[in-house]
Amino acid sequence: MTWIPLLLADPSPSLRILILKNLLDKDENDEEVIELREIQVKDPIIEKTLKLQRKNGSWTSKTTGSIAPGGDIQLTSQILVKLAYLEFPSTNQTIKKAVEFIFSQQNKDGSWPLPKIKEKNELEGYDMQPLQTIVPLEGIAAAGYAQDNRAENAYKWLLNQRLEDGAWPVGISNGVYGGIAGYRSLPHSRWGCRSTTIGALNCLSYHPIRRTSDEAKTALDLVLSCETKAERNVGFVISRMIGFENSRGWITYYPRLDPAHLLNLCSKMQASIEDERVKQLIDFIQHLQGENELWECKLHPQANRWLTYDLLCSLKSMNNKVDWVSHEPPTPFREYSKRLKRF
Repeated sequence: MTWIPLLLADPSPSLRILILKNLLDKDENDEEVIELREIQVKDPIIEKTLKLQRKNGSWTSKTTGSIAPGGDIQLTSQILVKLAYLEFPSTNQTIKKAVEFIFSQQNKDGSWPLPKIKEKNELEGYDMQPLQTIVPLEGIAAAGYAQDNRAENAYKWLLNQRLEDGAWPVGISNGVYGGIAGYRSLPHSRWGCRSTTIGALNCLSYHPIRRTSDEAKTALDLVLSCETKAERNVGFVISRMIGFENSRGWITYYPRLDPAHLLNLCSKMQASIEDERVKQLIDFIQHLQGENELWECKLHPQANRWLTYDLLCSLKSMNNKVDWVSHEPPTPFREYSKRLKRF
């Protein structure tokens, strides 16, 4: 395995910890892991972030320079997802303060308020958007609080917004579902929004029980019907999480369907490799593995080692001996259908 020395040569102590623990099966008592934990707070990818947390537990675009149309709740949630990926424990004071800040903004029904977004009119006229709860819930769940009673109320609210086909809509305005742009459409759902549905899947994937629920499987089944083999998109999500890709957008937060991220969801939700679409996704990913067993992130080459680690973890945890049923047939799919000529 030539990737071992190449990955462990990365300057980030955070990445080296993840490699040792999740690929080489070391535990927190390992001498090298202990040593790296001591210097992790000095890792450039997190050092500035930790210093910029405000007293109320949040982060704000005014000091971080990040683009978060959903305000401090969105930015704080995104940072929680990042710190959780780097395996900051739920008992860490930075994590606890951020989680409590998000919970402090929660509505009584389990949702969070619609943010006041002025850019691109992404919320104009909407009475409800599942993203208003998906965005904060993802950070809370990733941080290890998915089974907190307040988070469970949020999951219940979120599941109540599902369409009959199992997807989530972009939102509702005066009792009418919002229109779906081509890049966010799903092949077997009239009103399902791919961006919103993937966001909901992210939330479900962090819950130890709900991640293998029928609701999660149905939604993942729908997303797998999309075209999932776009090489240019591989590594988009991990690049953004680590900070190589700019973070922006609300409805447009997931403008690309990243095959690496989809494989990660398949592994968390225990999709079977006997599913032909999952098998094709794995074959596609493995075909992209290049020289020295590393994967290349075409968007951000500096993320190559992070992408390689992420894909190796997903592939390691895939299992074909699971209870997985596919209902959606493979379907030729175009994000924007070809317009018919008038003459």
